[in-house]
Amino acid sequence: MTDHRHTADWLKYFAHRGHRDARPLAAGVEGAVYRLDEGLVAKVWDGRPPEYLDLTSQVYADISRQRPPFATPEILKIEKRNGTLVTYERELAGSPLRPDSAARAPERDLTSEETGALLTVLRGLAAVPGTEAMRRLTVQGDDRPLWQGHTRFPDALAALVERATRRHGDLLAAHVPDLAETVGQTVQALRALPETPVTVIHGDLVPPNIHVDGTGRPVAVLDFGFFTTAGDPAFEAAITAAIYDMYGPHAAEHVETLTHLFATELGHARETMRLYQTAYALTTYDLFSSDGGDGHFRWCAALLVRRC
Repeated sequence: MTDHRHTADWLKYFAHRGHRDARPLAAGVEGAVYRLDEGLVAKVWDGRPPEYLDLTSQVYADISRQRPPFATPEILKIEKRNGTLVTYERELAGSPLRPDSAARAPERDLTSEETGALLTVLRGLAAVPGTEAMRRLTVQGDDRPLWQGHTRFPDALAALVERATRRHGDLLAAHVPDLAETVGQTVQALRALPETPVTVIHGDLVPPNIHVDGTGRPVAVLDFGFFTTAGDPAFEAAITAAIYDMYGPHAAEHVETLTHLFATELGHARETMRLYQTAYALTTYDLFSSDGGDGHFRWCAALLVRRC
């Protein structure tokens, strides 16, 4: 996938639109973000069709309508420049819970402020019902809405595992022994899950996407879109436990610590959470490159090897 990068051309464009103090804020796989003025940010999207952004705007509205205990994104305006989509959104307050683990690894002992913030966010999102707009979203790397043709989240996820492992399964099999068996067992176990609650799923609650105030209280959750859908809140908890620390020296220990904590505090079955973590690795392993040369691929392969 392509990382959109900041350019002077976009700064000139926003200045021409009346935002003379525009400056780069962040960049990632979905686009580049610029801070404008008057509490506004602009996001230059990488290849998203207008229908997707209209749907995203509806999902944002569905979430905010439930008044979670933290702010969430709101699209105020959508425009197109030379075929590239730009959204204007209100800037969300606070600062990241902590840096990404690739930039600065967490200490071995996670603080109560960190775990408390994560639990607050998980509980807040789990109180937002899944909606039809959320079911129509397509997760990154796939070619259709996750729920298309399905009425249950576990079945939709099982079908995604099958599709995703067909994309570059040979590459993954070179790093994961008995991959075909792992895929088969995962699909079977997902389809055997009972009916689950259906709430909003953020799907990418890495620390930089959770903003806190000076006391450590979560005040905003941002950057929906990577794996945003409607689904089982146990999936959200499982993936958050897995990705909070992906690259630090204590990463594997942190996965187990947070999985146990979230299962205990939120009432999720640990085995279901581990199943969801395996499904996540099988569906996202190739989203940043198709040659296995990136850190996310190595992380997914390592998780799968541990679960074999």
